[in-house]
Amino acid sequence: MRLDHIAYRVKDRQVTAEFFIKAFNYRIAEDLPEGFDIQFEDGTFAKCLVLLPPEKIDSSPFHKDSCDWCNCDIGITYHMAPEIFISDGSNGSIVKDWVETRGGVGGIHHLAYQVDSVEKKMQEMIELGYAEFTTTEPLKCEGLVQVFTKPSQVTGVIYEFIERGKQGFCKENVKDLMNSTKTS
Repeated sequence: MRLDHIAYRVKDRQVTAEFFIKAFNYRIAEDLPEGFDIQFEDGTFAKCLVLLPPEKIDSSPFHKDSCDWCNCDIGITYHMAPEIFISDGSNGSIVKDWVETRGGVGGIHHLAYQVDSVEKKMQEMIELGYAEFTTTEPLKCEGLVQVFTKPSQVTGVIYEFIERGKQGFCKENVKDLMNSTKTS
């Protein structure tokens, strides 16, 4: 399991992106240079950006302690920084309302952990008494499975568990996840 991404809901996603780019050398995802928009049924919207860490290397594993081609133990551990997901929203939107309840600045909305099986992690967290979820079943998109917890009674944080194939972000899942946190 690794920290997959940190999601921020903020007043101005462009200002926040500039901060991460200049202060931490993040970069805007090449396949989503303009980000993407989520349109809600009530006419409001959220605008989203995905930032990649400077050391992201798609072909390398997150943790590897042996070399396949030489069949030897090389003792190297890779720990990539998480991606950053930033959203802002129109007046009356889920995102804008959440930001407004936090003094108009916003902040970290949730921490997302990549897991082998979202369904197993949900079951485990329920059995341990550590989480309630915003949906009874994970949200699925081709190559992507996700679910949000309600704010943790232990940490106060919303957690997302995510199971990835090659899919980055799925616009419909993002919309459904945002809708599932209307009261969180």
